[in-house]
Amino acid sequence: MAQLIKLMDFISRYEMNTYRYPSQYIRLKKQHWNRLKTLWEQGLLEVEKLDIEDSSKSEKRSIFRSFKGRLTKNEKSAKEIENFSVPGFDEIQESDGDLPLEHTFKNIPKSEDELKQRFLDDLIEFQIRWASSTIREKSYVDRPIYFDEVLKYFLQRFPDNYLVLYKPVFLVQRAPIELEVIMISPTETWCITLLEGKENSVFYGSKDRFWSERYGEEEERIGLSPMISLNRMEKIVRNIYQYHEVELPIRKVVLNRTGYIDYLYAPVDTMLIDKRVYEEWFSSLRRLSSPLKSVQLKAAKVLLQHCQTTYVKRPEWGMNE
Repeated sequence: MAQLIKLMDFISRYEMNTYRYPSQYIRLKKQHWNRLKTLWEQGLLEVEKLDIEDSSKSEKRSIFRSFKGRLTKNEKSAKEIENFSVPGFDEIQESDGDLPLEHTFKNIPKSEDELKQRFLDDLIEFQIRWASSTIREKSYVDRPIYFDEVLKYFLQRFPDNYLVLYKPVFLVQRAPIELEVIMISPTETWCITLLEGKENSVFYGSKDRFWSERYGEEEERIGLSPMISLNRMEKIVRNIYQYHEVELPIRKVVLNRTGYIDYLYAPVDTMLIDKRVYEEWFSSLRRLSSPLKSVQLKAAKVLLQHCQTTYVKRPEWGMNE
């Protein structure tokens, strides 16, 4: 599951320490998945009985904080209970100010694949929390963001070694500019703009500033060419890389997973990924097994340095001061 290092203009823990959090995330994810799978295999998961009020307030209890008590009720020995603890859990909880990951179940998953999908869904909320808060500060996240299908796609369908900036706001000559999707892999940076409409529709590009979408006999103008925002995004990233002497190739992509793109004048440095070639492109990115690299983390760090961040202090810190 890819790592969300920047979400819009929210404050991110990755801004505080870009070199620490990527590896910590991978370690936490692995530890929690192993613990959750063990509990499931041993039949120790329980359905959380939350009333409507509790559910609306999202007051979830961490399965990893409560299973010790459940084991005690089953008269397990103290040694067995201790063996179920997650390494590093207490240390991370104290240093980061909130729980790393929470799980609640309305029903017990029937298969490992179902358990894995539930685990990945919970990771979305966990990642959004990391991408909108630090120990001292937080940004206010609109609830619809948690159900953003495009965000979910980029996080859940790519491996841990991809770092994602989703709709980041960059400051260019003090002016805020919202971009689309930037993915940093160990070997290259992907600047991606989505161009999707009705399933199996065809987007037609032209030399002018406007494109159109055709579905059956219907055709309508969709607005400005996606090449405009894509070229702007690539230019901003390239200028930042050059200024900070980051040597990482940049790829430009217009992505349509469900339909087609017909653009005779496409620049040679731009990939048009539509339904015909999507699976091949997607598989090639997923096959990248390289670990996180220093140049990748440096690229992430310098991009985050040029992003706009809007946040407030956590109330508990304000009270202490």
